[in-house]
Amino acid sequence: MVQIKFYPTLLEKLEDLKNREVPAARKEVLQPLINFIQKEKDAANSIRLNFICTHNSRRSQFGQIWAQAISDHYSVDTQCFSGGTEETAFHQNAIDALERAGFKIESATGRNPRVQVSYSDDRSPIECYSKVYDAEENPNENFAALMTCSHADENCPFISGSSARIALDYKDPKEFDDTPEAQEKYDERSNQIASEMIYVFQNIK
Repeated sequence: MVQIKFYPTLLEKLEDLKNREVPAARKEVLQPLINFIQKEKDAANSIRLNFICTHNSRRSQFGQIWAQAISDHYSVDTQCFSGGTEETAFHQNAIDALERAGFKIESATGRNPRVQVSYSDDRSPIECYSKVYDAEENPNENFAALMTCSHADENCPFISGSSARIALDYKDPKEFDDTPEAQEKYDERSNQIASEMIYVFQNIK
């Protein structure tokens, strides 16, 4: 399979994050996701991941976007989605963090704008906006429901149609909105999710 050409700044970020050690406790959390992807790949099934949090504005967007790019980087054919328990908007601080990482962003306006996020000219942009996890464009069967926050994990004990339900639980950078630490904390969460998705897809045979 031909490896696609990533944008240079993003590729540099990926290479840097490959050197970041994932803590043992987080490796345990990620192992069920590795097992799910490997099982689907071995069975020649479509690999579909739906990252779910409360508002689909920060962590679940990071999850979808990084997992889509990184699975492509490792040539593991994967479809990534995201959703929330309620619809809000893709938060600007999260968009800015992705742009700093090297993604190309085409912004839009409105209450819940549809933002185009690109990682390579060889691929169509990912259309990102806040939506509920069971929105029409998301899978309704044979997918892994990846719970990126404890609130969604606790309030959605059952995700209809999912083949697996895996709690990843990332800390919310929202608490740093409108503070001098916002940029640092959003980058920190984005980088953590990216490095963990690298770990996951590096372990797919």
